[in-house]
Amino acid sequence: MQEVRARGGKIITITDVDDEVIKKLSDYIIMVPKVAEELSPLINIIPLQLIAYFVADFNGVNVDKPRNLAKSVTVE
Repeated sequence: MQEVRARGGKIITITDVDDEVIKKLSDYIIMVPKVAEELSPLINIIPLQLIAYFVADFNGVNVDKPRNLAKSVTVE
């Protein structure tokens, strides 16, 4: 995180821990509920999907028709 900050990057942290070190190093913190380790990917993916959606929308990308989708999905 320190290397990203040193290069001028924005740090968005998704965490379930209230830690002072994370607060100091992060520009934005998204708190998620603490759940069993097996379920954490399901909880953490929600804010990641929303970030991806809003960044793509902000950049003017058509979020309903991604590029090159036909190349990766085949219909039989």
